[in-house]
Amino acid sequence: MKKKASKNLTSFVEHIDEQFGKRGTAKREQYEQGYEAFKLGVLIQEMRVKKNLTQEQLATKCGTTKSYISRIENNASDIRLSTLMRIIRDGLGGQLNLSVSY
Repeated sequence: MKKKASKNLTSFVEHIDEQFGKRGTAKREQYEQGYEAFKLGVLIQEMRVKKNLTQEQLATKCGTTKSYISRIENNASDIRLSTLMRIIRDGLGGQLNLSVSY
């Protein structure tokens, strides 16, 4: 038996469009930038935990402070590219790869 799709359901993209506007609007771009920063913080935290490092140990390895690592992981701080590269390379033993899309 096939279920009928509810007419009240919306996709995630439709929900985001409704809440923050279409891509290209100031409110939507602010949301997208915040989301990317959040993802970066989660990625660093997951890598740190996988390497069995505390925030303090990671900070020591890459020459920063525990509070700065915490702020990055909790999306409370902007991060410079040079610092991000140090955290990934020196602190986590990884390699940073960037891509740009438009």
